[in-house]
Amino acid sequence: MKNDETQATADLRKLGELIEDIEVAMLTTHAIDGSIVSRPIQTLQFDPNGDLYFFTAADSGKVDELIAHSDVNLSYAHPSKQRYVSVRGWASVERNREKIRELWSPLQKPFFPLGTDDPRIVVLRVRVRDAAYWESAGNFIVRAIDFARAYLNEEPTDLGKHGVLRGGSTGADSLSAHERN
Repeated sequence: MKNDETQATADLRKLGELIEDIEVAMLTTHAIDGSIVSRPIQTLQFDPNGDLYFFTAADSGKVDELIAHSDVNLSYAHPSKQRYVSVRGWASVERNREKIRELWSPLQKPFFPLGTDDPRIVVLRVRVRDAAYWESAGNFIVRAIDFARAYLNEEPTDLGKHGVLRGGSTGADSLSAHERN
């Protein structure tokens, strides 16, 4: 993922740090029948304004879903680092050939064999509304010991951090972080 380290706010920088080494997110949309559906999608860029970029096919079912309901959720997980992020945002589908060329890499070729000129390729842009994250303290063994200690002694334990990034009505323009242990 291309991560522009000049995000507009400290909170966007924090979000960028949390997701920078997680290549694939689960995108959740509202299905046409009103239910929700999730599928994996590769994050290509997180820009300074709080926009996340992906490629999708214009004939994909998710495009119709996004036209009907632009609110989405992106779930990022890095189990080995015990880091989990949930991002809410608003999606748009764009046929921006310049952006497609900017984001293109040979790894996209299996999905879009005609390259940047493939008529099916479109940019899916998600404007970050807000996010929540969880980071566990230590590795699995340390956490298991902390859980056991808390269970046996009924003592509080450090299970990690949970942070909430809240945004205004225009998305990530005015995020502020609230972190608690």
